[in-house]
Amino acid sequence: MKFTELGLDEQLLEAIGYMGFENATPIQEQAIPEIIKGRDIIGCAQTGTGKTGAFVLPILHKIAQNPTDKINTLIIVPTRELAVQIEQQIQGLSYFVSVSSKAIYGGGDGKDWIEQKEALVTGTNIIVATPGKLLSHLKMGYADFSSLKHLILDEADRMLDMGFIEDLSTIFKSLPAKRQNLMFSATMASEIRKFARTLLKDPIEINLALSKPAEGVKQSVYLCFDEQKNALLKTILEERKDYKRIIIFSSTKEKVGTIVKYLKKNNLKASGISSNLEQNEREEVLRGFKSGRIALLVATDVMSRGIDIKEINMVINYDVPRDAEDYVHRVGRTARANTKGEAVSLINPKDMPKLSKIQNLIGSTIPVSPLPEELGEAPEWKEKSKSKPNSNNKGKKKWTKKKPSSNHSNTSNNDSHNKDKPNKENHNKDKQNKA
Repeated sequence: MKFTELGLDEQLLEAIGYMGFENATPIQEQAIPEIIKGRDIIGCAQTGTGKTGAFVLPILHKIAQNPTDKINTLIIVPTRELAVQIEQQIQGLSYFVSVSSKAIYGGGDGKDWIEQKEALVTGTNIIVATPGKLLSHLKMGYADFSSLKHLILDEADRMLDMGFIEDLSTIFKSLPAKRQNLMFSATMASEIRKFARTLLKDPIEINLALSKPAEGVKQSVYLCFDEQKNALLKTILEERKDYKRIIIFSSTKEKVGTIVKYLKKNNLKASGISSNLEQNEREEVLRGFKSGRIALLVATDVMSRGIDIKEINMVINYDVPRDAEDYVHRVGRTARANTKGEAVSLINPKDMPKLSKIQNLIGSTIPVSPLPEELGEAPEWKEKSKSKPNSNNKGKKKWTKKKPSSNHSNTSNNDSHNKDKPNKENHNKDKQNKA
């Protein structure tokens, strides 16, 4: 369906055309008409499906039709990067429409605080905010949300995962009870549905199935021990020096710095991005990566969703993500817009259950590449002998060492003994950086 068929304001259509967009994505086609009608919506769609446009366009349409000098819409997001990106999209789409917007997030200086306060006091039409920083302003008592018409939660699953539920509940108490609520989430776990029932009224549910990695992505895994990862990473990168942009995903912000130091020590220029950096430093790193000045970027999952950077040649999972869905989000950073890309994951023995879940989710087995011989023996998944029916080891599996082989190994999809447990410590740490 073309945007011209969705009944959007003419000035808005002019901006859309100027940006080179013509056809709406499925989530936009389904959500925009219902949002214009005023219905509450819970939408499940992964990154890269156009969901930002799905809620920004109808909001801009409404404001264009009924201009206001009050705060009309509040968009709450989990990360600073996503807040900045959404606000930039609002500016682009509202180029020919008289709409004001402001991103509110932590990590800035006193000048940033003053600018954010002014936006909240003077009635900026659209506020895009992270929960922690918005709550800090609300506690000061000057933010006026009395005329709010729309509340939007983007990446709701990530906000709950990062422990923002209490902050969100406090924020909601400061908003008018009568408003339109829109919730968008990449996954639809039971916790999200339960949360949605407390917020939305008679919502329309829009579900787009989690897409498998694009056909243009060449996926592979290496079976290795932790002590082999750095040398393996170096080998992989040295074989791809012609690649312009590579993202290396780590499980923790502390490890981001460790990986960057190792790469620099081995003459591989890399930069890291995590909540350890000041906001201006993070933005500078992102600008460098987008421009191609920075070729190797080591990051936590803050880069796996909502960050639109084109022409990423490769994604390397130095650590396997906790959730299988996050693997799809990470891999989705490459091979965008029908291009080609690579996704390589380094799998240690404890991460085999995670790999099994990933393969079950995407419906295919990811090929295993042989470990370079100079790195030593690689782990291989093997079943223990079942010759003794009454043995305590019956049906159990273990990791053993095997000399490197050029043959692809089969990975098991049926592990139920060593279930992976989420790293709660790292998730609690995320909450400290929520603003």
